[in-house]
Amino acid sequence: MAFARNGLKPATPASGRLRLQVGRKWTCAEGIVAIDLVASDGALLPAFTAGSHIDLFLPGGFTRQYSLRNDPRERHRYAIGVLREPGGRGGSAYVHDGLNVGDAVETSVPRNAFELDEAAAFSLLLAGGIGVTPILAMAYRLSALGGNFEFHYCARSADRLAFRDEIEASPFAGKVRFHLDDGPAAQRLSLDRLLAYRPAGAHLYACGPSGFLDAVVAKAGASWPADAVHREYFANSAPKAQADQPFKITLARSGLSFDVAPGRSIVEVLAENGIDVPVSCEQGICGTCVTRVVSGEPDHRDLVLTDKQRADHMTLCCSRARSAELILDL
Repeated sequence: MAFARNGLKPATPASGRLRLQVGRKWTCAEGIVAIDLVASDGALLPAFTAGSHIDLFLPGGFTRQYSLRNDPRERHRYAIGVLREPGGRGGSAYVHDGLNVGDAVETSVPRNAFELDEAAAFSLLLAGGIGVTPILAMAYRLSALGGNFEFHYCARSADRLAFRDEIEASPFAGKVRFHLDDGPAAQRLSLDRLLAYRPAGAHLYACGPSGFLDAVVAKAGASWPADAVHREYFANSAPKAQADQPFKITLARSGLSFDVAPGRSIVEVLAENGIDVPVSCEQGICGTCVTRVVSGEPDHRDLVLTDKQRADHMTLCCSRARSAELILDL
């Protein structure tokens, strides 16, 4: 059941954005702050599902995506965890140093590009570092459903294990295993052993740094079908092609056509011609700009679509074309 408070009705976003308030903020691990966002009037927030994220619209034009880590039954807060990224563009630094309890902040409503299959016979949850945030929400949901699952949480050291106290006090604590890079060899995660075979009907969910996810996907490849392996990246570190080719896009609904030159994105070209496509991360990791492809061959550069989805969809923010023309369902 939802944790409704005082019988209050849900807050209704005016234009796809919510104006929330920092209700609580604390350091939960080295380099990581936890933040609870709440409605200033105590109203309930729009519901979300395990694996969802929200956009934070920050000063300076920064938009950052953060996964919701709390129990999806909760409606009074959106709980996030933010890792300070010294090499970033300033978004995480502002959240760490400039965002304080009581401050107002605009967010999107929750979206989900990392869906949990609640009907799976078994779920294997793998988290690396700050990637624990969506995995934690999945564990809460599976626990509430009485689902069969394991939860493995990897970090460099004990002081980098975010939300450890919360996890150890949770109803699913017995299903969690912590793996520390600087700990005894016996407790380190062995992907070879863990992913050597797939239990019947099992689904795998992984979130964390690119290297961690690449290793998980590679090890799972031999025994786990692609449609049972789900992963969420926090950044797209794929190298850019050195020689992008120009191509044409045609909009199926209007018949309008535009040229996309090397170094330009489809989203940029559409925007300058007055065609607004929802976009958020601009890295191909959030799924906001995913669009159906009517014909043509995309050059996929995202980290969000599955192989099945790539057959007839693409991300317009970063992907390009292998064919001379793409016809889009726009």
